[in-house]
Amino acid sequence: MLYAVGISQPHIAIGTGALAVSVNAYVNLIGHARKGHVWWRCAFVFAATGTVGALAGSTLGKAFDGHKLLFLFGLLMLVVAALMLRPRRTIASDVVKIDGLTCWKTAAVAIAAGAASGFFGIGGGFLIVPGLMLATGMPMINAVGSSLPAVGTFGLATALNYAASGLIDWAVAAEFIGGGVIGGFGGMLLATRLSTKRNLLNRIFAVLIIIVAFYVLYKSSAAILPL
Repeated sequence: MLYAVGISQPHIAIGTGALAVSVNAYVNLIGHARKGHVWWRCAFVFAATGTVGALAGSTLGKAFDGHKLLFLFGLLMLVVAALMLRPRRTIASDVVKIDGLTCWKTAAVAIAAGAASGFFGIGGGFLIVPGLMLATGMPMINAVGSSLPAVGTFGLATALNYAASGLIDWAVAAEFIGGGVIGGFGGMLLATRLSTKRNLLNRIFAVLIIIVAFYVLYKSSAAILPL
């Protein structure tokens, strides 16, 4: 929104992006659900509890300097990428026991991810996917599918909060939603194919986060650091 589309105000970019990501997540959920990628119980727990954090985080984020917000966002992305690149133990079976403790762990991680999602004004997929994997031990392809209800809900909560302050460009949001539906369908097919190759999807995900993180840090540091 900021660096490619040219929206000049970070908060408008955040609100607009949150709305587009929310709608895209709900639409792309259909394809993942049909392929059986969604663990519904974990997905609902994550979405419901994390929304509380998203509302609180987005309220705080609106009051924070936009360029400093982006710089912190870049640092957070590097941390998440490093966690994704850590070797993971092999899960012997796709059937993982979902008990009360797992649900409590999922809820705790969801509140933290929701707060970060709202604060930084993102759908939070890059936080929710590793969060779900950490809390439940599910494979990444299932974490991708199960993240979508939470991504949609967190994004919607953030977008509504920003819309209340007039911080959404509705025309740009509509264009992003149209493109995101098409891109999401292709991405779902590619993720399904890559999920059969051990850890490859994790590594690609982490590398993309690192690339974007360094770019965000470079652009935002130029705005907040004295020359």
